[in-house]
Amino acid sequence: MRIARFLPRAIIVAAMVLAGLVLVGVVYPFIGLRGRSMLNRTWSRLLLRVCGVRLTVCGTPAMTGPVLTVANHVSWLDIFVINAVRPTAFIAKAEIRRWPIVGWLVAGAGTLFLERGHRHAVRAVGEAMRSRFARSEAVGLFPEGTTTMGFEPLPFHGSLLEPARDTGVAIQPVALRFLRHGRRDPYAAFVGEETLVGNLWRILGVRGLSVEAVYLPALAVHGEDGAAHSRSGLAAMARAAIHEAVST
Repeated sequence: MRIARFLPRAIIVAAMVLAGLVLVGVVYPFIGLRGRSMLNRTWSRLLLRVCGVRLTVCGTPAMTGPVLTVANHVSWLDIFVINAVRPTAFIAKAEIRRWPIVGWLVAGAGTLFLERGHRHAVRAVGEAMRSRFARSEAVGLFPEGTTTMGFEPLPFHGSLLEPARDTGVAIQPVALRFLRHGRRDPYAAFVGEETLVGNLWRILGVRGLSVEAVYLPALAVHGEDGAAHSRSGLAAMARAAIHEAVST
């Protein structure tokens, strides 16, 4: 039964990836931000549906204006979960740009790439984030820097919260809660040494997967004394809010 579910889904996912390459390579250069955003959102929703993952949105996502979306990281699906709600330019490690097919796809979709180990990298990405904010776009960040099973977020890195903090852009935490047959389950987690192909085999071959995207209130940039929180303080606040949501 697993292979009977896997094969049709895998074929459709492959077709969607090829269609995505055509969109970013041929269509995107000739349409505006609004058109690209609509296509990104539609494509992400279709991908989740094909993968058999039902999405439930909780809370109030910021649908207009600039925002920095900060989420816990569980799976390669996370980006598409958030893009299915609002098209978002994510920050990713630069190595992904060089991946065949996937790298071309995410680069064409507007991903911001971070060169780890280069002193100028955070500053360059920060400037790119400010540029996106100035155009009222959403930027997404997984401040853990890696994936987890989804129940206990790792410490959040705060360096890339600085552009939002400095410009007064809202920082909205999002808790991603994966379930299987209605119960919290780490089945969809993409962690450790598992390959993408292996994870796809598991996800595309089962039923009953779902994810809750819990949009939490935006962080208060200033404390009760009127002083601005530090970026490390904001990172800790975001982690605490998300931890409370995913641990229940």
